[in-house]
Amino acid sequence: MMGLAQQRARLLLVTLWAGSLWTVGYLVAPTLFATLADRVLAGTIAGFLFRSEAWLSLACGALLLALFAGAHELEPARRRALLVVVGAMLVCTLASHYGLQPLMEALKQSAGPGGVMAPAAHARFGLLHGASALLYLAQSLLAGYLVFRHR
Repeated sequence: MMGLAQQRARLLLVTLWAGSLWTVGYLVAPTLFATLADRVLAGTIAGFLFRSEAWLSLACGALLLALFAGAHELEPARRRALLVVVGAMLVCTLASHYGLQPLMEALKQSAGPGGVMAPAAHARFGLLHGASALLYLAQSLLAGYLVFRHR
C-alpha cells in the first residue's frame, strides 16, 4: 500500500513540476510579451513568475529526490537514471535562479535610464537571457523525459 501511495505522490510531483515549467515558460511568459504594450512591465511580471517557478522546482525536485531514492520497487539502474534527471533539473534551476538571474538583475539596476535595451547593456543582457533560456529548455526537455519514465 505504501508503494502505491509513493508512486502516486511521484506522479503528482512530476506532473506538477513539468506542467508548471511548460505553462510558465512557453504559454504565460510569451503571452505577456505578446499582449502587454509595456515590455518592461511584461518582463517584471515574467520575472516574478519565473522566481515562483524556481521555488516550486526546488520543492518538487527535493521531494522527488527523496521519493525516488526510496523507490526500491524500481530496478536500480532505472532509479539511478531518474535521480540523475531530477538532479540535473535541479542544477538547471540553481544555475539559473542563483547564478544567471542575479547577474541579470544587477545589470538591470546598473543600466541607467535606457535600461537593458541601451546599447551598453543590451548585448550582455541578451547573452545572459539566452543562457537562461537554454537552461530552461534543457530543464523542460528533462521534464518530458521524467513524465514518460517516472514509473
